[in-house]
Amino acid sequence: MTRVNHTAWRLDRRISLSVVAQLLVLASLIVGSWVNLQRQLDLLQHDVTILLQRQEQFQSKLELLSERCISYEYRLQAAERQLESIHTTDTR
Repeated sequence: MTRVNHTAWRLDRRISLSVVAQLLVLASLIVGSWVNLQRQLDLLQHDVTILLQRQEQFQSKLELLSERCISYEYRLQAAERQLESIHTTDTR
């Protein structure tokens, strides 16, 4: 009589306590990572909002400085013209 060795894969339906513990740890790590990612995204959104507000403030200050610069340029040109007219009338 010959013996036949059947070495086939067999699926064991029993779940050990260590597998359940590993799955729970993995699930808690996934949930913890997700919560941490959401918190980081909230902080990033807050920082971007503040950055945009600061940019708008800077833009308004820059526009004000530009207006003042143009105003001073016209005033300087007017003062130079007056000085030239005074200088030309004095030399005559």
